[in-house]
Amino acid sequence: MGVFVGKGALLELVSRLSGRVIISSELSDSDFENVDMEALVAEVIERYQSSGSKVLGKKELQEILTDAKAEKNAPVQVEVIRPSDFKPVAKDIDPEFRARDVKIERTSSNVSDFVNYFQDRFTRIREIIRSYGNGFSGIIGSIESIKQYMNGRELAAVGMVYDKVITAKGNIMITLEDESGTVRVLFMRPARRQKDEQNEVFDAASKLVKDDVVAVKGKTWNTFVIASRILWPDVPIHQPNVSDDDVAIAMVSDVHVGHKLFMEKEFGKFLEWINGGVDNRKDLAEKIKYVVVAGDLVDGIGVYPEQDRELAIDDIYKQYSVFFSFLEHIPDYMEVFVIPGNHDAVQRAEPQPKVGNGFMKDFKRENVHMMTNPCYLNLHGVKILAYHGTSLDSVIRSIPGCTYSAPTDAMKEILRRRHLSPIYGGNIVVPSKDDALVINEVPDILHMGHIHKNGYDAYHGTLLVNSGTWQGRTGYQVKQGHVPSPGLLPIYETKSARLSVMDFNGL
Repeated sequence: MGVFVGKGALLELVSRLSGRVIISSELSDSDFENVDMEALVAEVIERYQSSGSKVLGKKELQEILTDAKAEKNAPVQVEVIRPSDFKPVAKDIDPEFRARDVKIERTSSNVSDFVNYFQDRFTRIREIIRSYGNGFSGIIGSIESIKQYMNGRELAAVGMVYDKVITAKGNIMITLEDESGTVRVLFMRPARRQKDEQNEVFDAASKLVKDDVVAVKGKTWNTFVIASRILWPDVPIHQPNVSDDDVAIAMVSDVHVGHKLFMEKEFGKFLEWINGGVDNRKDLAEKIKYVVVAGDLVDGIGVYPEQDRELAIDDIYKQYSVFFSFLEHIPDYMEVFVIPGNHDAVQRAEPQPKVGNGFMKDFKRENVHMMTNPCYLNLHGVKILAYHGTSLDSVIRSIPGCTYSAPTDAMKEILRRRHLSPIYGGNIVVPSKDDALVINEVPDILHMGHIHKNGYDAYHGTLLVNSGTWQGRTGYQVKQGHVPSPGLLPIYETKSARLSVMDFNGL
């Protein structure tokens, strides 16, 4: 029945408890405002089953509601076993890491801030494209200069996609712009028997979205450019770095401490496993030297309408207290890197600052490093770009072929564009002078979370990892048809470049 407000609550309670409990006449509808009726009925039946009293009055009701609130905000207890015979090899290996936060700028979000933001984004990605070549040598200096060329002149130009339309004949038309002006670029829909490469160019054009920065090669025709190729900024094909030491990195995201569906049992098993208390794959647990947590540490407060009905802990400070109590169980020879997500108590706009000391209270561990979202890590020579992944929503909505069931497809599109939030307006971004979301370093691993679905793939030498969640399937996800994959932990071995996945469901 849910939460009752106003008339009807008392009548409902009398009906539900008829023959079991007598409802005192001193109670009225106003006593049940914002009370979860299902939870109340269950609590009353359980309490009165073994009690001699069968009358529910104001005093008894208040006791039940007070006890329920105290139980709701009680810290989650996780017991971690540390067997004395566990001798992890990682403990005897010195940590080797460098961690770099991105720059968090404060702006007034006026017009000039947005102009500076897009100019920096465009300039930096254009320089990436120009550094490649790939048959695009001789890229013209400005789009405005196209007006000087005669029909049939072949050229290459770099610009930002201003808009995109499908013509009546099924061709794709984009407007490409730079600081000097704009030009319309036409991608002709290929006939059925045309070459595969022409189909590939058209398919690539179908994935263009507003604000993409690309190079286009083609021939001038009147006021248009008829395109024959697209060059994305992309990440180059490269060999991933490996280490001499045989250590491993555990990747975690979307813990959601404080939600009723937080899987404390499974998360507790993960903590027990890295301490050697679970027999499965102890050889792998012995290698864990680093833990990277990619955001949504807690469920937060007021993140979405009526969230309070789904919370087991409705105090943000207590949520963080429980989260940091879990980190206390991570051995001190492991280095832990923690970034925030959209549910955490930091600004929603990206890039996000690190979680503040006010939420950590007495928690102090030299091996735990609070970082910005995103951040760059170098762990035993392996380069990791950690980003919570809020932009995955807009990428999946806007780019054909991307789905929630296969997160790495959307992650590839992000790498192809060399920008962590390529679609402006899809999620809130700070319009700063320096765009911290441009991917200026090519990572060996791109680690994300957010969409609660594990995914693993390789792209041009970069390992893509979406590390899923530690929260059960929510009612919203059921309505959307989204099936999460909770309780799965990806672990990367830095010497062999091997990825394994531990399943803590049912352990």
